[in-house]
Amino acid sequence: MYVRGIRGATTVENNEEGPILSSTLELLDKIVQDNSVNPADISSVFITVTKELTATFPARAIRQMDGWDLVPLMCSIEIDVDNSLPNCIRLMVLVNTEKKQDEIRHVYLKGAKVLRPDIVKLTNS
Repeated sequence: MYVRGIRGATTVENNEEGPILSSTLELLDKIVQDNSVNPADISSVFITVTKELTATFPARAIRQMDGWDLVPLMCSIEIDVDNSLPNCIRLMVLVNTEKKQDEIRHVYLKGAKVLRPDIVKLTNS
């Protein structure tokens, strides 16, 4: 058994609670489905947002999911780098798994596909 990190990112149109929560759920759901992950196998989830996303904590969305109440979650602000992708939510899901690193499916949705076109191409083929 290994602890593996599963990366993911997505974007929202504007700084509103509803879109932030629904986009976080959409991203986590895709990570979970693509990697056959169960909440009991999750060590923790780190969530970052770009500085303009202040309407809510994205972790609130995950807390509402069945079976996720014991998973440690942490939200933080992404490093503010010039010309970085705005309105971006990133997840790092640490999971206990038998999968090898090259079997992990990282997920990039919406505008965040530009962050890792190499991974997006692999997951769409």
